[in-house]
Amino acid sequence: MTTPLEPVAPTEAEATLARESSRILATLLAGKREVRVRLQPVGRRKEELVVLPAAAMRLLVDMLTQMAQGHAVTVMPVHAELTTQQAADLLNVSRPFLVKMLEEGQLPCRKVGTHRRVLLSDVLAFKRRSDAERSEVLQRLTQEGEALNMGY
Repeated sequence: MTTPLEPVAPTEAEATLARESSRILATLLAGKREVRVRLQPVGRRKEELVVLPAAAMRLLVDMLTQMAQGHAVTVMPVHAELTTQQAADLLNVSRPFLVKMLEEGQLPCRKVGTHRRVLLSDVLAFKRRSDAERSEVLQRLTQEGEALNMGY
């Protein structure tokens, strides 16, 4: 088992397996509340029936899809606390920039000794808001460009 936040990067062979597996599992999932899967570990004769909730299957398909593209993946609970570096990496900003955001109150945090910790759920909520604002601004710019007949 991996430690929390430890990304798992697939090898080329694992990416190929992930591509095939995600395609098959996605078809099994279509419109289901739960999925029954028979697993047969390599080297064993006996199959095991596993019933998975659809939400877990969607996560599995999403992870396999990312692995199929060669991306490293990780799983963590939304209540996990991140270091400032982990939060900055998730937001694709520098750590000093994130610290400035924390000091300005744009994102809540708590102090553990001299270190700041940020809830993953807060980082994800901030990211959703930020992405929505960016999308809205882009939409307005597009509309203005069309109104000015700028050719795009």
